[in-house]
This record gives sequence, structure tokens and C-alpha cells, in this order.
Amino acid sequence: MPYPIFWLLTTLLQIYIIVILVWVVLSWLVAFNVVNRHNPFVQAVQRGTGVLVEPALRPIQRLLPSLGGIDFSPIILMLLVQFAIITLGWIYTRIGI
Repeated sequence: MPYPIFWLLTTLLQIYIIVILVWVVLSWLVAFNVVNRHNPFVQAVQRGTGVLVEPALRPIQRLLPSLGGIDFSPIILMLLVQFAIITLGWIYTRIGI
């Protein structure tokens, strides 16, 4: 019965997309001095999301050309994760359970 496995994987990938979004928004808020980067909560969230997101972003950032200071790697990572979710759904429907 592979349904729970597919459900778990797609749910984890959806949560990962949310983590990427939190990382992006928090980095913008810190860059524009909206939140204090010395706040312990902000540091903890930034460190936690960075540990999860930055290793996946590094290979994408190496492949992308410099676009004048704009980093499109989080968008590409979210597209790849969404592609993985759709692929898992397609595989699940092909199994025919």
C-alpha cells in the first residue's frame, strides 16, 4: 500500500516550499532593515531555514549567470520541488492503486 508513502513525500515537499518562502521573505526583511537581525528569534529562524535551503540553492546558483544582484535560484528551486510533487502524483496514478 504505497499511498501513505506518496502522501508523506508530497507533504514534505510542500512543507519544503513553505520553508523556501520563509527563507526568502526573511532575507528580504533583514536586508531592508525591517526586522532586527540580532533578535534571537530572527537568528534562529534564519539559521534553521538556511540549513535546509542553502545546500539545495548552491548548485543552482553556480549554474545561473549573474543577473545584476537578483537571485532567481529560490524560484528555480521551488519549480523543481513542484515538478517533483507533480511527478510523484503522476507515478502514483500510473501504479493504479
